[in-house]
Amino acid sequence: MKRNVSLDEISDGKLYTSNDLAKLECGGCKGCSACCRNMGNSIILDPMDVWQLCENLGKTFEMLLGRELELNVVDGIILPNLKMDGNTNACAFLNEQGRCAIHPFRPGFCRMFPLGRYYDMDGFKYFLQIHECFRENRTKVKIKKWLDIPDLKTYEAYICAWHDYLMAAEEHIEKAGDELLMKKTDMAILELFYMTPYTRESGFYPQFYERLETAKNLFKKHPIP
Repeated sequence: MKRNVSLDEISDGKLYTSNDLAKLECGGCKGCSACCRNMGNSIILDPMDVWQLCENLGKTFEMLLGRELELNVVDGIILPNLKMDGNTNACAFLNEQGRCAIHPFRPGFCRMFPLGRYYDMDGFKYFLQIHECFRENRTKVKIKKWLDIPDLKTYEAYICAWHDYLMAAEEHIEKAGDELLMKKTDMAILELFYMTPYTRESGFYPQFYERLETAKNLFKKHPIP
């Protein structure tokens, strides 16, 4: 999701790698669940997020849509996000004790919080959002440990590949100015990356990159004059 603000407005002015230390540790939140409430449609899910939810909950993408997930337009492309409860404005996965029911396989955005990603030509760096977490006296922890993602370098390469594809898809649609192409692209992204199940035996990453090549080839079928 693009944000039309400067880093100086929302961060401590620093860019971090996963090996850097940042003030993130808050003692397990200690009963605070503010970041799981009133988030609107901002917790956007990438294909790996949805794959993990489906695998661990034993549900299909379609089964999750409605109560736990919803679809919204993000920078011109329809993508899924975590859904907030209509009455409490809390994440659908926040339990009665105010704790995350999917914490071991929570989405990437949730793992990062209160970090964000700043993309450039070389990939991305992390930045610390200073207005998001209300916990005081946070202590420093290595970002790699905070994220707690196996094979982090492979994951970060995947995130870059996904981001680059979405940027290319958005640019392709904008240049074409074709509403039908926009709808076809939206459906192709949802079907390829979210709706079509991934096989457990093959692993997520190989299947993702196969689908990514298929998605890129769709651009070649609809060249822009």
